[in-house]
Amino acid sequence: MSIQSDFIWIDGEMVPFADAKVHVLTHTLHYGLGAFEGIRAYKRSDGRTAVFRLKDHIRRLFDSCHIVTMKIPFSQEEICNACVETIQKNGFEDCYIRPVAFLGDGEMGLAALSNPIRISVICWKWGAYLGDEGLNNGIRAKISSFNRHHVNSSMVKGKINGQYVNSILAKREVMAQGFQEAIMLDTEGYVSEASGENIFIIRDKQIFTTPYGSSILGGITRDTILRLAKSFGHEVIEQRFTRDSLYTADEMFVVGTAAEVTPIREVDNRQIGIGKPGPITKQLQSAYFDLVSGSAADPNEWLTYIN
Repeated sequence: MSIQSDFIWIDGEMVPFADAKVHVLTHTLHYGLGAFEGIRAYKRSDGRTAVFRLKDHIRRLFDSCHIVTMKIPFSQEEICNACVETIQKNGFEDCYIRPVAFLGDGEMGLAALSNPIRISVICWKWGAYLGDEGLNNGIRAKISSFNRHHVNSSMVKGKINGQYVNSILAKREVMAQGFQEAIMLDTEGYVSEASGENIFIIRDKQIFTTPYGSSILGGITRDTILRLAKSFGHEVIEQRFTRDSLYTADEMFVVGTAAEVTPIREVDNRQIGIGKPGPITKQLQSAYFDLVSGSAADPNEWLTYIN
């Protein structure tokens, strides 16, 4: 996968890819205080390109920065416009968009209250995060030995740069053992989320997902799937559940902007259901892709067209 593009938006200016550089003393590089978003733009069936839930993502970026006491020196509208302009400038029809806010160089202590708050928008072409095979037939996952952050040791509702070391350790651990994704438990042993996705399981046609108030990121794709499931008349239950609930589920899938809707066919060497995507998983996956890249109507005004 190449992350090459022609231009990157940084601090209000569009600069050539090779010129989008920061100093080695950039504070966030050393200490991890920053926030970012992952957003996707899709070419829909009518040939037009639309960014999915752009305003919601940028609102969450600002929320994350507010949580960690970083004041972005631009408005939400300006950053939304920057995302659109960056896609247009690079001529992408389908792409992943990464806005990132970070502390620049200046002080090198922990607080660094005088350091400038900088922001950039990058985009690149990116296919299925967990692979096309995974989207179609499901992936193998494993419970990680690393717990998801406790709600009072880290700010779990922020999409904060440094916090992702937790997910990186979990992901690297299970991939070294031949699995494709890590499942993380909270500090009390209940299922939290995957390394970068929210988790859904299905048992007797009921859909379960970890509640928003737990140690999970408030996923925008998670919210989309919840709404789609309810629109189909499915019973959706937000409650905590244990790891053995995964083993005995009829179906399981993970969702996220990068992963989209990816079925899980195995956890800890235990087959989930029939060992391939089940009917409810396929229904929701199909509805999601019809919404973002097909011809489904947009009653919630989630699509921001760039052409």
